[in-house]
Amino acid sequence: MDWYDMIFELIDMRSFSNFWYWIGLAVLWSSAAHRVMGVPFDSIQRAKRNGGQAMIDLEDLARININRILYISGVSGLWLLGFTSFLLTTLVIMGFVYHVEFAQAVFLMAFPMSILGLMSISTAKKIQENGMTGLVLCKQLMRHRLYTQFLGMVSIFVTAVWGMYQNLSISALG
Repeated sequence: MDWYDMIFELIDMRSFSNFWYWIGLAVLWSSAAHRVMGVPFDSIQRAKRNGGQAMIDLEDLARININRILYISGVSGLWLLGFTSFLLTTLVIMGFVYHVEFAQAVFLMAFPMSILGLMSISTAKKIQENGMTGLVLCKQLMRHRLYTQFLGMVSIFVTAVWGMYQNLSISALG
C-alpha cells in the first residue's frame, strides 16, 4: 500500500463519517456562542457582575464590533448577500441534486452561519438605534447568545440526522 492510499484510509474523505468534520462543527458553534457579536462571553459576565471598568470595556468592545458589523453590511452588504446566495445555491445544487457529500456538509455549516450573520446585523442595528448601554446592553447580548445557541443546537441536530441518514444509506448500498 503506498502513502497516498494510507492517507486516504486514515482520513476518510466522506464528510459525515469523518471525525474531523464533527470536531469542526462543534468548534464552529462553540466559537460562535462564546463570541457574541465579537464580544467574549466572559466579558459580558464580568461586566454584569462587577460593573465599573469592566462595563466600560464591554461597552467599548461592543461599540467597536457593532460599528464594524454595520459598516461592512452598509458598504458591501448587497455584494455579500449576492455572493453568499450564489455560494449557498451552488452548494445546494452540488450537494442535494448531484449528491456530493462534501457540498452537503459545507452547506449544513454555512447556511446556519449565514442566518447567524443576519441575526448579528439585526441585533447590531437594534443596539445602535436604541443606544443600549450598561445592563440593557448585557441583556441584549445575552439574548443574542441564547438565540445563537438555539440556532447551533438545531443546526447540529439537523446535521446529525442528515449525516446518520447519509451513512446508513451508503452502508446499505455497500
